[in-house]
Amino acid sequence: MNFIRNILNSRSQEDGNFFLQLKEILGFKPKSKILYITAFTHRSMNIKDDKGNPINYERLEFVGDAILGSVIAAYLFEEVPHGDEGYLTKMRSKVVSREHLNKLGQELKLIDFVESRIPKSNFGDNIHGNLFEALVGAIYLDKGYSFCEKFIYKCVINPHIDIEVLEGKVISYKSLLIEWCQKEKNTFDYQVYEDTGNDELKHFSVKLVINDKVVSKARATSKKKAEEKASKRAFFAFQNQITKPQ
Repeated sequence: MNFIRNILNSRSQEDGNFFLQLKEILGFKPKSKILYITAFTHRSMNIKDDKGNPINYERLEFVGDAILGSVIAAYLFEEVPHGDEGYLTKMRSKVVSREHLNKLGQELKLIDFVESRIPKSNFGDNIHGNLFEALVGAIYLDKGYSFCEKFIYKCVINPHIDIEVLEGKVISYKSLLIEWCQKEKNTFDYQVYEDTGNDELKHFSVKLVINDKVVSKARATSKKKAEEKASKRAFFAFQNQITKPQ
């Protein structure tokens, strides 16, 4: 297909070391080069195949997310035989959390491979995790489940998963705080208020009110992040009550 030939030629001209550097990360030589090029192509490139279908990493990200979850689930099933379904689900969520995947992508410096019309400095943190999932998807489609599983063990499970540490890791302080408030019958409200900061990027400010009293405030570049930050501050303020034995 002409579009594949053009993409391969373009990539090799712009970055002759692309596949050599990728091989260092993967530990094997890619078989289907177009899959890995697609894994690092941002939709801003607006590339389409001969049928008009978009060529970018988002579909591979979908595949990688599913495969990553599958491998982690199987690992936890074997490693923690006493864990029930709820426990295993929570533990898997901690491993594949957006925060953790972003760190994995950053460690591998995957953003260095991205082809985009958007300056890399303009990307948010999630680009790192998205690229990691897309890479996992490309490996699965290129080499199959066994190769993909080995890659996940090498990059995720062996260096990063410690069951005891993972058990104590909080995924969402907001969820933890809401669960505690509901259990203790405390009223709570996240109130967005006017942010008068002069930051170049728009910020959101949030007050967390529990039982009609402001217990924490926070600001961030999104409402969700501001609520999580306010929840984290409130959690540490009420930590002894939230974590006390029942």
